Amino acid sequence: MSNKQSFKVCFCFKRIFRLKVAEPPEDIKNLFNQYAENGTITIDNLQNFLIEFQGEPNATKEDAQAIFNSLRHLNIFQRKGLHLDAFFRYLLGDLNPPFYSKVHHDMNAPLAHYFLFTGHNSYLTGNQLSSDSSVHPIINALLQGVRVIELDLWPNSKKNGVEVRHGGTLTSPVELIKCLRAIKDNAFIASEYPVVITFEDHLPSNLQAKVAKMVTETFGETLYSPRSEFIMEFPSPDSLKRRILISTKPPEYHESQRPRESGATDNKQDNEQDDQDEDEENAIPEYKQLIAIHAGKPKGGLDIWHIDPIKVRRLSLSEQELENATRTRGSDIVRFTQRNLLRVYPKGTRLDSSNYDPMLGWTHGAQMVAFNMQGYGKYLWIMNGMFRANGGCGYVKKPDFLLALGPNNEAFDPNEPLPVKTNLKVKVYMGEGWHSDFHHTHFDRYSPPDFFVRVGIAGVPNDTKMMETQPIEDQWVPIWNEEFIFPLSVPELAVLRVEVKEYDTSGKHDFGGQTCLPIPELRTGIRAVPLHNRRGQRYKSVRLLMGFDFDYAE
Repeated sequence: MSNKQSFKVCFCFKRIFRLKVAEPPEDIKNLFNQYAENGTITIDNLQNFLIEFQGEPNATKEDAQAIFNSLRHLNIFQRKGLHLDAFFRYLLGDLNPPFYSKVHHDMNAPLAHYFLFTGHNSYLTGNQLSSDSSVHPIINALLQGVRVIELDLWPNSKKNGVEVRHGGTLTSPVELIKCLRAIKDNAFIASEYPVVITFEDHLPSNLQAKVAKMVTETFGETLYSPRSEFIMEFPSPDSLKRRILISTKPPEYHESQRPRESGATDNKQDNEQDDQDEDEENAIPEYKQLIAIHAGKPKGGLDIWHIDPIKVRRLSLSEQELENATRTRGSDIVRFTQRNLLRVYPKGTRLDSSNYDPMLGWTHGAQMVAFNMQGYGKYLWIMNGMFRANGGCGYVKKPDFLLALGPNNEAFDPNEPLPVKTNLKVKVYMGEGWHSDFHHTHFDRYSPPDFFVRVGIAGVPNDTKMMETQPIEDQWVPIWNEEFIFPLSVPELAVLRVEVKEYDTSGKHDFGGQTCLPIPELRTGIRAVPLHNRRGQRYKSVRLLMGFDFDYAE
């Protein structure tokens, strides 16, 4: 069957392009010949290929058989073994992903030893000023594997209930109870590891009592409450599977500070005021008992990076405050985050719900780098890339150097330059799937697309760089065969960025897909790399064939 595609160039004539079927690049043909016997690859040959070339030393005959079985439905499959086309389809298929999809990190260390997938103002549907508050962004975040949800608590207009909204803005509210129920129903679909709810609390104590009752009744046994008010070490993610934790600043009321509404403009009856007084008396212990992770700065004028030997806490800083602190206190911040939690949030001027570079927080051990999840863009793609690690469970174990102390009790200093530890070799072979997932005039009305690939590193400043292939003209199935080498000084925190663009002479290139991959979990060899749209949703067919290899420095 002849596959042809015509594009109308003008009223006079059409340009006709033959649709090229994906064919194995020359490197793949050579590789096939290296492992094939009499034109086919047997199960034994395929097992050897997995062990020797793909860097899978534990690959078994059963693994090779599973690959064979996955290809049986294809007309190109033969019982005796894989012909070139079947081998090629395996390499481009879902059984050949670029990283492992199971939880494999040690999950028995304290929470402070992990990066947590963290949301900011998790209830907002759009910008920070005027968008609606809703349960839907909360549900979407949880289904993506986000493990930390932020809710801003305010009294409702009648002052008798609690709503969630972005205070001081035109954002519409949503009832707290709806948010709590949405979390309960969706918390453990994507991951069984604990969900932390951070409250930014703007409530009088009588409403805190209502929150305590609401939270306790909604979550029941799922709610984790420590036995004592202060703990010396956080529990582990494994010990907290399918549990909900509340994190907020503990309330402190004194008689003179308690909000009293009688005597002001409010004309409530005396017995109502007495009830409120009784609620206030009971609110503090009930509400305090909810709190599994205490937030706040140390008292008595102590340094914010002060480490209390008998209790751990959570500290929150804006991205700007963290940036300022890292200039002189880098090592102190790392030491603090070895036991305590650090949450970083977007600065207040990000009214469009944009995000910031998460690497500064991660390199200083910040566990909760809070992001606006409702948009898209480079930094959110990098965030998604980091948390594709460890089976996408929302918890990524910090590298050892962020948890260790040197011989003189000193912590890692992110400001000190490090030598190159390894060189990552990335080869971009080819891509396919655009003709299936996009309309044939999506990129160009008059001809097939001219794709090129941008590939690079998001990591510490010395490791960060982007490179790109040449554009391949008029091809739905482009073959680039270009290799790039990236020297890495901190591969443990690096993310591989991949973005496909369709070349435009104006310089405004069209978007053709993206993904970010956690470099510590990259599988060596030749791998199929599925691409995602701007919002992080995976395309059905679009993917690249890429090669990865590490050359560790002596």
